[in-house]
Amino acid sequence: MKLGTLGVALVLGLAVSTTGCSRRSIEAVNLANEADQQKKVDVEGAIGKYEQAVQLDPTNHRIMYKLAMAYKKKEVWEKVASTLARATQVAPKWANYWYERGYALVKVAEKSKAKSAWDEAKEPLQKCIEADPNFAECYHELGSVMLFLDSEQDALDNFTKAVSHRPNVAYFYTPLADLYMRLDYYDQAEVVLKEAINVIDDKDKDKFYLYQMLAGVYQVRKNMDAMIQTLELANKLGGAEHPEILFNLGSSYAVLNPPKKTQALQMLKQFFARACKGGKSDKYKEQCEQTNALIAQLGGNI
Repeated sequence: MKLGTLGVALVLGLAVSTTGCSRRSIEAVNLANEADQQKKVDVEGAIGKYEQAVQLDPTNHRIMYKLAMAYKKKEVWEKVASTLARATQVAPKWANYWYERGYALVKVAEKSKAKSAWDEAKEPLQKCIEADPNFAECYHELGSVMLFLDSEQDALDNFTKAVSHRPNVAYFYTPLADLYMRLDYYDQAEVVLKEAINVIDDKDKDKFYLYQMLAGVYQVRKNMDAMIQTLELANKLGGAEHPEILFNLGSSYAVLNPPKKTQALQMLKQFFARACKGGKSDKYKEQCEQTNALIAQLGGNI
């Protein structure tokens, strides 16, 4: 069948359009590749190239994601969220896009403190779980959102699911145990913290906080022996980086009946030397004042 003049024009027009589209897509990929290298030393410049690339090919969700991650590096959370809103429209089954959008909206909500902002953060995290029911970070963030929306049971459920999907991540346990403690469910908090301590490697720096929280459980129960043993383990694990543990241990030794004066003075003096001089003194002002009083009470001196 012969094509008329109009038919030929339509076919040629389609070919030209397709070629132009392909050319723009290639240019977009090339720009994004340049931005990948530039991002290491010049984030602003990389953002400019990613933005141009997205304009050239607004269907390339991978480039949108790269742009969002560049915004994330600059902590421009509103732009992270808006860019990923476009990416999720193009690729709704990519769970990590939903997660990063939800995470960015959590950051926005933390600044605004408005309930509506927390509501907005909830949906993308739920969409993340729909796209990938094993995405532990989405449960973790959704738990935080539900907590701020005063839905403690939903928060507990999501924190628990985060732990069950990735039991080797220390920081998944802390909000779960903390919420149990805030609700006065100390038995459940103890179970969670002991489970975490059993599975988390000692090389994980976050394990220190698990010991600290478990010591808090024992303190509430007035089980001083268990509290001190747990604080001693925390000190072995993270005392070099956390001088406050020296104060916690020293003050605990000091209030025993009878007090362990030698150990208390040793810990309190170490704490004073590390935390009560120079720039750190403002951070630990209250503990430093208590340290002075306790040392004097025990008959020691700085």
